[in-house]
Amino acid sequence: MRWAEAMTPVRMQRVAIVAPSTALRETLLLVADAGCVEVDRIEDATPGPAGRRLHRLPVAPWQPAALSGTPPDLDRLEREARLDLLEGEAQVEERAASAVRRGEVAALAGWCPADRVAELAEALAATGGGLVALPAPRGVDPPTLLRDGGPLRHAFSPLVRTYGTAPYRDLDPTWPAGIAYVVMFGLMFGDVGHGTLLLLAALVLRSGRPRRLARLRPVWPFLAGAGLCSALAGVAFGEFFGPTGVLPVLWLSPLDQPGRLLAGAVGLGGVLLALSHVAGGVNRWREGGPARALSATSGVAGLAIFLGLGAGGGGVYLRSPGLAAGGAALLLAGLGLAGAGLFGASAGGAGGVLQTAVELFDAVLRLFANTVSFSRLAAFGLTHAALGQVVWRGTAALARHGSWGLLAAALLFAVGTALTFALEALVAGIQALRLEYYELFSRVFQSLGRPFRPWHVPVLRTEVPR
Repeated sequence: MRWAEAMTPVRMQRVAIVAPSTALRETLLLVADAGCVEVDRIEDATPGPAGRRLHRLPVAPWQPAALSGTPPDLDRLEREARLDLLEGEAQVEERAASAVRRGEVAALAGWCPADRVAELAEALAATGGGLVALPAPRGVDPPTLLRDGGPLRHAFSPLVRTYGTAPYRDLDPTWPAGIAYVVMFGLMFGDVGHGTLLLLAALVLRSGRPRRLARLRPVWPFLAGAGLCSALAGVAFGEFFGPTGVLPVLWLSPLDQPGRLLAGAVGLGGVLLALSHVAGGVNRWREGGPARALSATSGVAGLAIFLGLGAGGGGVYLRSPGLAAGGAALLLAGLGLAGAGLFGASAGGAGGVLQTAVELFDAVLRLFANTVSFSRLAAFGLTHAALGQVVWRGTAALARHGSWGLLAAALLFAVGTALTFALEALVAGIQALRLEYYELFSRVFQSLGRPFRPWHVPVLRTEVPR
């Protein structure tokens, strides 16, 4: 799969399911069993015979819907409380009621992944039906189906799904979002010992044991990535269950050089914000063309303002007139592009000018606030190191008091490490998620799409009461 294709949702095709009225049920069974078409249906449709029988039955534990290959005896299904088959028949009745009929032909519209259309059309031909490609209706975006790219993408995908559904025309941010998250988590949770514990937990989940945690198995690559980044940050900080002195400091000690850590955190935030503007610009282009990409504060204009502010500020700090002038020119260009877009979206006139000025000021202010917000990477990294230091100093102090002191030291180290690990993992996880959603995704997405929900009811191959 090409890289560009892997970064976009699955291409969808608007289709019409066409069948003779006498073979509509058989055609719908093939569609339901294939499970690759989101069929348009009438909301609040009047229940059919199977639906009415289903409603008469008492509430029972949920059963997955199923379908019989041949029309079953609905009265017998009701007597035997076959909720699965009644639910399946009720769904077929609902779709059939939504069909448009012309003479002896019935048709339903829906969405299908483009690469599944030919396969399904061939299957429907056996019933006398067909699958016809239709142009997409104006003003309606197709539903979004993100690609399944293996265990790592599967582990990262909840980050995007929790925020919302990516619009159909936008890039799929699953991979970049997952990488950014584990890097930010690792910077706040930098400790080789704690990172190793996360890696061990990931291996336990991968093994599928204990069975009560088996449902969490798909997230093991995500946990392993967080553990690896934490361990690498711990190597840079010289942290192994706190500043124990076991490892040398390769980059900086958080507690001794907080200013340098703060600068690194804000610098990382600046890189991530710039990349989010690039992704936002690509999305605005795909959504509305080059003009929208150029004028959007989440696209090229916003990127120019951001880089202009950074270059201008850097030029002043470094006393470099050339860099400061270049930054000022870039800033003015970004403000001009953004202002043109904002004024064009306003009502015009004096009110439009005032609205544009306020929105430009807000955009610049938010850029500054979003950049500063990444200082929390340093703040919580410092907190993590400080808690580790408290535990280690207490442990070392107790260990000097003979055998009982060693026992107390071991207990303090175990309990303190467990509390620090649990508290800091929770805090780092929440803060990384907050930065991901509020600072980054707010630029990548300007709106949200809707997920692709194919109609899927399996057809039973065993004999069903008739």
